[in-house]
Amino acid sequence: MIPSNRPGTLAARGAAVLQSTYGRYPIELVSGSGCRVTGADGREYLDFVAGIAVSALGYAHPAVVDALRRGADGLIHVSNLYWTEPMVLLAERLTAAAGMERAFFCNSGAEAVEAALKLGRKARPGRSGIVCFEGSFHGRTLGALSVTARPRYQDPFRPLLPDVTVLPFGEPVALDERTGLVLVEPVQGEGGMRPAPPGWLAHLREACDAAGALLVFDEVQSGMGRTGSLFAYQAEGVLPDAVTVAKALAGGLPMGAVLARGDAGTAFEPGDHASTFGGGPLVASVALAVLDVVLGDGFLAAVGERGGRLGEGLAALAADRSGITGARGRGLMQGLVLSGPRASAVVEDLHRLGLLTCPAGPDVVRFVPPLIVSDAEVDEALHLVRRAVG
Repeated sequence: MIPSNRPGTLAARGAAVLQSTYGRYPIELVSGSGCRVTGADGREYLDFVAGIAVSALGYAHPAVVDALRRGADGLIHVSNLYWTEPMVLLAERLTAAAGMERAFFCNSGAEAVEAALKLGRKARPGRSGIVCFEGSFHGRTLGALSVTARPRYQDPFRPLLPDVTVLPFGEPVALDERTGLVLVEPVQGEGGMRPAPPGWLAHLREACDAAGALLVFDEVQSGMGRTGSLFAYQAEGVLPDAVTVAKALAGGLPMGAVLARGDAGTAFEPGDHASTFGGGPLVASVALAVLDVVLGDGFLAAVGERGGRLGEGLAALAADRSGITGARGRGLMQGLVLSGPRASAVVEDLHRLGLLTCPAGPDVVRFVPPLIVSDAEVDEALHLVRRAVG
């Protein structure tokens, strides 16, 4: 058997057998606990990436470990030809908490967006127009890529879906009778950790109601408690017709969902859409365990407090350092905005200091730690950022 913890070998071995779809850092991770991970060379890192906002409860959290062990002793997969209790219970609890009515389960955020796009076509027949926004990121499958306003990602794969209109993020919109669906991130992640301006989501709700279009919020990155409420739209008091969720949903296991209400919740019929692994009993059981923790007493309030601490610390740093133009975000979804395209260089400096972060565009360093992060760990991260930016 090949040892799994030999430092310095995985990059060369992986390059020989994996397609070159990722720009990986030269770090080989072998274990984790709480908000920290350990490399094959024995070095420990404070993780403020969390699998790109996936590992909401960090690593080896007892609730996740217990759910995995119990789930592995029972049904792991039976397909959606049959009913299983974890899937139904998760749908009941998640829709109730989100203000939605029905759920469709899949495996990822991009799949959830694909399902939402099809839902728009089915619920608004004859209205193929889709509105998305500058700076958006909704995934890399063909439909999701079509509404990801990034020419660098899109150009090699054209032609994409037709009838997609890209509008400025945060500015007033005008919709017409051809628009069937408006898709927006309440907090843009890959677009630079940019929250929607106050009142803008309500404006989109009014515009969609007036035009008869569906309003879909993409909360793949911002959902499951990351902003201090279960979903970012809940802090705005605006209810969409559907919301996409993934990443943190099952605490590190692959799971996504579209939650919908009204005619958006009943538009799909048998055969309209499917996912072989979607809502499987093992993954749904883990998602239920994650939801138990996130909706537990005081958890979301603590996320808001830690997020405020992190955001205020980054803002103070921006005010005190040249080369930093500001800080922005919501909850534990924060970004440090640089004066030029230096995010990758700063991230690599932070790696050398023992803090894992990642860019959110060329000029923004992203901070999305596990939601269980402590005050002391936030302060430790801020100290390392101060060292990295000089």
